[in-house]
Amino acid sequence: MNDANFAHAISSHDQLLTSRDITVWCGTEPTFTDRFSEAPEWTNAALGGRKAERAEALLALLGREWQGIALRTVGRQYPEEDRPRWNLGIYQRRAGDTHWQGPPDPSALHLATSAPPPLQLSPETLRQFQSQLSTQLRQRYPQVKAFNGIDGSLRVWYALKADDTQPTPDPEALSRHSVHAQKIPLQGLHDDLAKQGIGLLILDRIETHFGTSPRLELPALDTAADFLELLSLIERAAIDAGLESLILAGYPPPVDASVAWTTITPDPAVIEINMAPYPSVSDLLHAKRALYKATASLGLAPYRLHYNGDVADSGGAGQITLGGPSPEESPFLREPQLLPRLIRYCNQHPALSYLFSHDYVGGSGQAVRADERGTDAFAELELALALLARETDPTPKRVWTGLAQFMTDSCGNSHRAELNIEKLWNALLPDRGMQGLVEFRAMRMQHSPERAAALAALLRAVIARLTTTAFDDSLIEWGTTLHQRFALPYYLQQDLQRILQDLDSHGFGLAAPIVDQLTDNRSREWVHIDHKGCRLHIHRALEFWPLVGDVGSQSMGDSRLIDSSTARLEFQLRPSAADTAGFERWQLTIDDYRIPLRREHDPMGPLLIFGLRYTSFVPWLGLHPSLTASDPLRLTLSHPDLSDALQIELYHWRPDHAPYDGLPKDLAEAQLRRAQRCLTRQCARPEPDAVRSPPAVACSDYLLDLRWL
Repeated sequence: MNDANFAHAISSHDQLLTSRDITVWCGTEPTFTDRFSEAPEWTNAALGGRKAERAEALLALLGREWQGIALRTVGRQYPEEDRPRWNLGIYQRRAGDTHWQGPPDPSALHLATSAPPPLQLSPETLRQFQSQLSTQLRQRYPQVKAFNGIDGSLRVWYALKADDTQPTPDPEALSRHSVHAQKIPLQGLHDDLAKQGIGLLILDRIETHFGTSPRLELPALDTAADFLELLSLIERAAIDAGLESLILAGYPPPVDASVAWTTITPDPAVIEINMAPYPSVSDLLHAKRALYKATASLGLAPYRLHYNGDVADSGGAGQITLGGPSPEESPFLREPQLLPRLIRYCNQHPALSYLFSHDYVGGSGQAVRADERGTDAFAELELALALLARETDPTPKRVWTGLAQFMTDSCGNSHRAELNIEKLWNALLPDRGMQGLVEFRAMRMQHSPERAAALAALLRAVIARLTTTAFDDSLIEWGTTLHQRFALPYYLQQDLQRILQDLDSHGFGLAAPIVDQLTDNRSREWVHIDHKGCRLHIHRALEFWPLVGDVGSQSMGDSRLIDSSTARLEFQLRPSAADTAGFERWQLTIDDYRIPLRREHDPMGPLLIFGLRYTSFVPWLGLHPSLTASDPLRLTLSHPDLSDALQIELYHWRPDHAPYDGLPKDLAEAQLRRAQRCLTRQCARPEPDAVRSPPAVACSDYLLDLRWL
């Protein structure tokens, strides 16, 4: 790929939207893992091992690249956890220098030298810093007081208003525990003192990988300007006190269009980076390239490779969120009919749901389509959209309340919807629910920054098309076709082509370098086989894994039990010669059953295609305990004009059942291992009388379900 050509194509996309006065900001949540580790923190656990240390190294690299301020704020917390998780962030002005001139965060020390001397922090130095803080704050705020906390910390409070009208705060409130040392209330983080007009700074000392460092806990402030001003006062105080390092911690900082706030957090099996939203895909691409380079240098990858060569997700996902520089400037609030149009468009185009998705999709998955909840809910959604269409200028509240009940999974969990609108205009989500945002959750972690940028450009182009032109097509009730036809990569690619043609016809087409990234589906290829004038392509298709047990009792947990023992393949047969006479008479059989290949035709010529579903392993707890694994799969490719045929054996593991010598070192070796799991040999053509048609219960228009046989 030519990097310059791709960057130019992305820049042209940005310029097109700017020329049409269309503003769509884009944020992403990439996830990275140590794909060579089988430790719990890199397979299923959120915390443990050296994950925090690796995250701190990433913080240092990105902080140097982006010239931002390192903050260690309160992270997420789940019901079974006693303390909030760690949360490392980079805070920077979008325009202008925000390089921190004060003492560095300890994470940055290893960038200066490979073996920094241990950090030393005396009580006198800590008290000197407290004194300097008080001095600096008094230059801005008339009411400032330093005191000792009952927990041994040093504290400073100041009145947020620049006058003397603020009463003295309650001493009991001033003695509160560190926000890092207590559970987050059910109603969310809340700084009672800050709401009363009091800023409280808590200064203590903690042990790091590099020795003892001071930690300053910051209050929750309302505006980015106030927060940046406080940081400048802290910076001067820290320099005057001669600190070697300083950890800035506490409440998350305020964010508006003038600042960028990127966080590094732990999640099961991965490190997740919640990237600041960017006004253009060019800016996003630049930041993504820096991020992927930094994570690669730390041995972190955007995917996993199984021993047998199968390509898997990193363990997280790669959600994309669209909005504007402010809630009021969000395209979804500026054009109230945009979200209804988007719901209809996604219904019409399953490629947006499945082509770029992670492995866990479908009605029990992490990105449930509105038409995967059941027929009753789907019928009500059609009515909801019709009612909204009757209103000339519905309010943001009206749009959200009219559609929020349908953007959920079957249990009513809005966070597992394909289109997550929890933060569109949700007054029920304190502090962060009314931001004008729509999150696309059916996105896997992309393997390269270019692929991620291409996907962002695609979604922005769709939003631009729907913003400028009405789309009121009726919802399609796909029925079983949704999970049969669109489980096959071929039909998803065909649907993507329809989307690209639609964008072209409305003036928002994407250039060839972007399209090339979007149509690259090599990670799903198992093997291709050439045989006597034809080529058989075998791809891993999508599978829709069901939950095991009581769905309702699992809906609130971090993870849910699924039966992932079923797999699906796509067979594509194409002529490899110009002469296609007799091509449609090729036959593919399995266990003496004819696979009823479908005739299709595309710009590359004629092809035959079909899907196969089978049990790939026996789970310890699954839906069908009597089923055994179909390993290997034995197929026969034959033609009535040929006396011989080709037998194909597809194995889940090495055909000789021997162990692999470690994990694949890269994607190329993974592809080689997948190819080695396919054995072929010449055999006699099956006798016509010996080939049976599969029973109707096992076969549909697009799929043969081997489990029924």
